[in-house]
Amino acid sequence: MRRAIYPGSFDPVTNGHLDIIARGCKLFDEIIVAIAVNSDKLPLFTAFERREILLEALAEIDAGECRLIVEDFEGLLTKYAVERDVHAIVRGIRAISDYEYELQMALMNRRIEPKLETVFMMPAEAYSYVSSRLVKEVYRLGASVTGLVPRAVERRLKEKFERSHDGKPQSHAK
Repeated sequence: MRRAIYPGSFDPVTNGHLDIIARGCKLFDEIIVAIAVNSDKLPLFTAFERREILLEALAEIDAGECRLIVEDFEGLLTKYAVERDVHAIVRGIRAISDYEYELQMALMNRRIEPKLETVFMMPAEAYSYVSSRLVKEVYRLGASVTGLVPRAVERRLKEKFERSHDGKPQSHAK
């Protein structure tokens, strides 16, 4: 069985992420979508919420025969990948700046765990500029994110933010 891991914060998951997962399913029999939990960062959505959103969003994509698993992990990715008997790490690259960072990570991962390969994939053109950070920022400023994220994310963003009388979003998260 060809097993891969697709790690990320997924805060929130975007249609670019889903595109990478769907196309990754053409290469792998199983993909573990691994939600990175970093106690030093303050995500908009909790790990539990991100898992719920991902499960809902993944139900809408065509994964073919590929088995999709959603888990969260903390700590060193290579250690987690070895524990899960993973053969490859899938990483999305949108721009040259992504490539430079991802190349450094891939080389370090290879040094730590030489049997683990990194597969770089580019999202569809329509999502080449979309990032979780940008989605949150655009939504906070009152613009639509329709077409950039799954419906589950739109709904959850709406729940997280209320429009005040002046039209600016108010966060419920602390």
